[in-house]
Amino acid sequence: MVTNIENQLFMRENNSEKFQPTFCPIRHVLDRFGDKWSILVVELLSHKGRMRFSEIASHIGDISQKMLTVTLRSLEADGLISREFFPEIPPRVEYELTELGNSLIPPINNLLHWGQEHLETILDNRKRYEDKEQEKGKTKKAYS
Repeated sequence: MVTNIENQLFMRENNSEKFQPTFCPIRHVLDRFGDKWSILVVELLSHKGRMRFSEIASHIGDISQKMLTVTLRSLEADGLISREFFPEIPPRVEYELTELGNSLIPPINNLLHWGQEHLETILDNRKRYEDKEQEKGKTKKAYS
C-alpha cells in the first residue's frame, strides 16, 4: 500500500505537482464501498451475526444471486468477512464479519447517522438542482 508520504515523494521525484490518484490509499477502500451492496451486507452481518447466503439474500431482498456472490467475494478478499463451507448435503456456507470488518462498523454508523440527519436537505437540494436543470433545458429550447 502506498502512503501519502510515498505519493508526495513520487510527486517530488517526477517534478509533478499533480496528485497521483493511483497512489491514494483511501481510493482503494472507497472503491469497495462505492457499490450498492457492500455497506448493506456489512451492516446486516453486524446486526445478525453469522448468516447463510440465502438468509443474507432474503434480508436484503432485491439483490440478485450473482451480485450477492460478487459482493461477498469482494468483502472476503478484503478480509472484512469470513466464509465457512460445511461439506453437508446440501452444502452450507456461512458468512460473518472478521475483526477488521467489525472495526468498520463505527465509521459506517457515523455515515448512516449523518445521512439520516441530512437526508431531507439533500433531497431538497436535488429537487432544486433538477428544477434548475429542467429550466435550463426549456431556455435552451426556446433559443434554438
